[in-house]
Amino acid sequence: MLRVLSMLLLVACGSAFAQPYTASTIFAHNDYAQPVPFYVAYSQQVGYIEADIFLQNNTLLVAHAKEELDNTRTLEDLYLKPLEQQIARTKGVAYGDAGRMLTIMIDLKTQGEPTLQALVKTLKRYPKLIACPNIQFTVSGDMPEPSHWDAFPSFIHFDGRPNITYTEAQWQRVALVSTSFSGQVQWNGKGVPTLSAREKIASLLQAAHARGKKLRFWGTPDFENAWLVMMDLKIDLLNTDHVMELTSFLKKLPANTYRNPAPHTVYKPAAQAPASAARPKNVILLIGDGMGLAQIYTGYTLNQGNLNLFQIRDIGFSITAAADNYITDSAAGATAMATGHKTRNRYISVDTVGKPLPAITQSLKQKDFRTAIITAGDITDATPACFYAHQPERSMSEAIALDFMGTNNDILIGGGVNSFTRRKDGQNLFSQLSQKGYTVSGSFGSLDTIRNSRFVVLDDSAVVSKQKGRGDFLPHALQKSLTTLAPGGKPFFIMAEGAQIDWGGHSNNVEYVGREMLDFDQAIGEALKFADRNGETLVIITADHETGGLSLLGGNVAQRIIRSNFSTGDHTSIPVPVFAYGPGAEQFRGVYQNTEICRKICALLGITLP
Repeated sequence: MLRVLSMLLLVACGSAFAQPYTASTIFAHNDYAQPVPFYVAYSQQVGYIEADIFLQNNTLLVAHAKEELDNTRTLEDLYLKPLEQQIARTKGVAYGDAGRMLTIMIDLKTQGEPTLQALVKTLKRYPKLIACPNIQFTVSGDMPEPSHWDAFPSFIHFDGRPNITYTEAQWQRVALVSTSFSGQVQWNGKGVPTLSAREKIASLLQAAHARGKKLRFWGTPDFENAWLVMMDLKIDLLNTDHVMELTSFLKKLPANTYRNPAPHTVYKPAAQAPASAARPKNVILLIGDGMGLAQIYTGYTLNQGNLNLFQIRDIGFSITAAADNYITDSAAGATAMATGHKTRNRYISVDTVGKPLPAITQSLKQKDFRTAIITAGDITDATPACFYAHQPERSMSEAIALDFMGTNNDILIGGGVNSFTRRKDGQNLFSQLSQKGYTVSGSFGSLDTIRNSRFVVLDDSAVVSKQKGRGDFLPHALQKSLTTLAPGGKPFFIMAEGAQIDWGGHSNNVEYVGREMLDFDQAIGEALKFADRNGETLVIITADHETGGLSLLGGNVAQRIIRSNFSTGDHTSIPVPVFAYGPGAEQFRGVYQNTEICRKICALLGITLP
């Protein structure tokens, strides 16, 4: 067992031959079978292009089987002439980069020595290819006996086999070591290989690397999960029949992979004890824009198997469809949660014909509630806007900002300052808000200096992404709102949005998603702490929709690393979870339309919706 573990450790930790997986590590298997031989693989700058050849009537023909031979498909026409034309355009080197090697792997399908002799004769008609410093010709298939290799020119290299003992001189002619995948291990590409299979792979890699050679398997499973597993096993070359798909996958891999450098501390709620009140006095609604189960589990993985969100036992699911579309946008999704009514996409708290719908904050202000609206994005964006504005188009940011002037909400924190202060109509809404008794500021840094219980703080520089240094904006803004609204005995309602989980999904960037999810979870922790201290506060955590069609292809909880893929750059129709904690939390179990979130809150608070 120690021997197995040591070999696996060698593979897992990499070696002198481990490298980032790029197009250079792609082996374009049976390239001639592609709709466009050579050009597609070459355009992707793959490291290896394979062609099978038959010697027929002194001509080298390219095909997989004898019955497929076509006199028009010659090695010269399909590969040598196009390659010569390409390097003529790139100053005599493949890919225009002398440091990027291209191996043409030629599989000898007819009798080895005569076929190889014909190949040498053919290649000598292309002296520029032979002289090219970063093109290598390697033969495989029915190769001559190693003892005969020195009869062939030095520009011919050979495909080694792990079961053959070579002399030192013969090793100098071996370009790489190849073997059948199914002949060595049994694995169909689903899940992960068995321990014995991983041991065999590690052993083969170790033996090849000891000779300074890369290892290739042919006949490998050829799809995303298999590619990831083979990369985890540090297999040097990725054998594929799907060059374009694998190239695209590798290009996106950095954005689909993230390791969290350090987890945050998770708050342990008070053992889910019964709340001190049967009904809540206060409500904190936390909306993770674009947050589905995959985004949540990304956060769980990156935080080493722990989330504030996963301390909550009362869970339901919200169906997010808009009134006019199977897939909602944030405007229709937030309108449903803010008003209890479905509407069209892009509508901001108006019904399907454009008539304003009372937002929950308006109804609560009539009951002497204090209210706060917070976002880690633009305060005039769709989700926060639905809690104070009424417009038929979500992009009408200046009209949305003006709508805030007609409300009596106590706190507004986010970005989007220009819609208030640098407007086309010349109005300065900050000045008007000051006249109405608000403290206003364009700097998030001033937040802790504000003593007024009514304030607006909008700072675009403070709501960049976590990747770009946002800091603790969202947890801090929530803390400040709680310390402002809780004293005095009046009930309150807070809506706080983790806006940029959605933006990470639109960008198809799992680091963006993961870091925003972890930030949102820290805000959740602050809400749970307050709920336990207060005993009269209901905390609800949900999303307006899922973004990106995020799927998790691999990860490691102990190492805080995630690997993912995205199916879209837009929203999906996947139902989203609803977590609830505090008095009335049990009301949020089950599966229901997103409008029910608002209606359940109102019922618990004694508010009647129109």
